[in-house]
Amino acid sequence: TCTDGFSYDHRARQCVDVDECRTLPDVCRGDMRCVNQNGGYLCIPRSAFLPALPRSVEPSYPRVRTTAQCILGYTPAEDGTCNDIDECETNSHHCNPTQVCINTAGGYTCSCTEGFWLIGGQCQDIDECRYGYCQQLCANVPGSYSCSCNPGFILNPDSRTCQDVDECEDEPCSHGCFNTYGSFMCNCDEGFELAADGTSCIDLDECSFSEFLCQYRCVNTPGSFSCICPPGYYVFEDGRSCEDINECDTGNNTCTTAQVCFNFQGGYTCLDALQCRSPYIEVSDNQCMCSAENPACRDKPFTILYRHMDLSSGRSVPADIFQMQATTRYPGAFYIFQIKSGNEGREFYMRQTSNVSATLVLSRPIKGPRELVLDLEMVTVNNVINFRGSSIIRLTVFVSEHPF
Repeated sequence: TCTDGFSYDHRARQCVDVDECRTLPDVCRGDMRCVNQNGGYLCIPRSAFLPALPRSVEPSYPRVRTTAQCILGYTPAEDGTCNDIDECETNSHHCNPTQVCINTAGGYTCSCTEGFWLIGGQCQDIDECRYGYCQQLCANVPGSYSCSCNPGFILNPDSRTCQDVDECEDEPCSHGCFNTYGSFMCNCDEGFELAADGTSCIDLDECSFSEFLCQYRCVNTPGSFSCICPPGYYVFEDGRSCEDINECDTGNNTCTTAQVCFNFQGGYTCLDALQCRSPYIEVSDNQCMCSAENPACRDKPFTILYRHMDLSSGRSVPADIFQMQATTRYPGAFYIFQIKSGNEGREFYMRQTSNVSATLVLSRPIKGPRELVLDLEMVTVNNVINFRGSSIIRLTVFVSEHPF
């Protein structure tokens, strides 16, 4: 493409000046004459010109042997004709020093070189940058201009327009790259965040976000995290909570064949076989009895039943944790339930729920690991036959180290 005032000559493969004085109808009006310029034209009063032949018309004079009388702009030749005077070559023109002389038939014209235009008889530089010759950045120079591009763009072969640079081809990002118009953006894989330099990625410490991310302990890993559990537990399917390992079921315990394995949260214990102290005798694998016929059993509980249970450390209170009730009912009898021993810290109390039953209630949180032995007594009172007796449940409570 050519700038205004020029057209492309396919044969010459270059831009040539358009003669607006010939191609445009009535380009100058009134008593004005059109003078073609290189890349434009001027309208000048006719009184400012001396008579001259159009440059497209070659003058023709009869060949005479006598000295011819030639009009202004021509000189007689030896053959009697008139030859055009090249004012530009003979330096007989009156063009301003800033102008370029162009010879015409019978005269000459003063024009400006490309990149300048005629204003007030002077050739002044055209500020191409003012007219948007460049797509982005433009630097004007005398008679020309220079285009450049913003960061993130490169100049096209036409030296005027700019095209985006795909910075991602040079792999500037440590993880992912996304090209944008004139720039680029880096993104990071899951578990990482963009560093201050905008290109590298640093690991996110997910464990620092919340103390509730893992039930027990959080371990940060590159791009992720993992939860671990204390001994006696394994990480559940959700990857965050801890589940008790039942060492008694898995067989991963040290109990002998003579012992009974009892599992609790986070551990286990080996229970020895029941041995009843005299005057008690064994009536089952977890119960001792003191016969009423034995004088040594007077004022002693009739039976002692051994039971075991586990309790999570710091369990919320109040909480019903154990039920106790009479298995044999006697006419006219009533029952009293109480904690006989083992409640020195007053962590428990008995709440009677009916005439024949009661519930052991945890009233204060207990921190583990700890082992408590409670004697829960059921007193039977029968005023009809003037009878008073008691039975004991010896409850061993294993409090875990952790609240899960």
